[in-house]
Amino acid sequence: MNRPYAEVIGDPIAHSKSPAIHGFWLEKLGIAADYRATHVMPDDLARFIAERRDDPAWRGCNVTIPHKIAMLDLVDDPGDVRNSIGAMNTIVRDAEGRVFGTNTDAAGFYAPLSEVDLAGAPAVVIGAGGAARAVLFALARAGVGRVTILNRSPLKGAALLARFGLKGDALPLTAPLPPAALVVNTSALGMKGQPPLEVDLTPLPEDAIVYDIVYAPLETALLRQAEARGLETIDGLEMLIGQAAMAFELFFGQPAPREHDEALRALLTR
Repeated sequence: MNRPYAEVIGDPIAHSKSPAIHGFWLEKLGIAADYRATHVMPDDLARFIAERRDDPAWRGCNVTIPHKIAMLDLVDDPGDVRNSIGAMNTIVRDAEGRVFGTNTDAAGFYAPLSEVDLAGAPAVVIGAGGAARAVLFALARAGVGRVTILNRSPLKGAALLARFGLKGDALPLTAPLPPAALVVNTSALGMKGQPPLEVDLTPLPEDAIVYDIVYAPLETALLRQAEARGLETIDGLEMLIGQAAMAFELFFGQPAPREHDEALRALLTR
């Protein structure tokens, strides 16, 4: 029998740290399986799923830019992710050969904020793609106040506010930040090989939190600017490791050994 494996797919994909994360956990637990990165172009996504569906060694895949929304039309959706978050980041092939999608991004994003009281607090979300949907879903559950979405297409941002029942504003990327308790960059801006994210954090109060889900580079220009102001920051590894842990258990049937998180972060930041 072929060795079990899972993978991460996206376009681009070379920057992904997911193979290092899952490989670290597989080694710690002594599981004889593999985890790899696979470059999948948008036009090849349906073919990719069709091929993997018939491979009994395939346990599933993590999904990154730009496939999280397109995946909704290609796999089963037992948890009704389409009508809740509206984006899938984890695809699983179970023992019976059924292929279904779920979303571990929302919980992974929210984990480092779980002890922060966001009830009624104003927030800013930059971007309106698949990751933004998971973030907005989590923020709505946390009972945040007004949410400002900054996006190239304000109409797309307005649609997401309506989808998640949030009050706020949808503005162009170039709009100045309003005072907010939390700023989250969910876009690819600032990622290695992508255009920079140009935003002025001056309007933020001293107790604001700046959270950038980009992890390549780990210290983005946004986080450097926030640290220079003495603001609390959360980097992209927090969400990446959190969502990966939930996916790992779905793929390999054992909880990720989170007691080794410190060593894992050291490995990922070498």
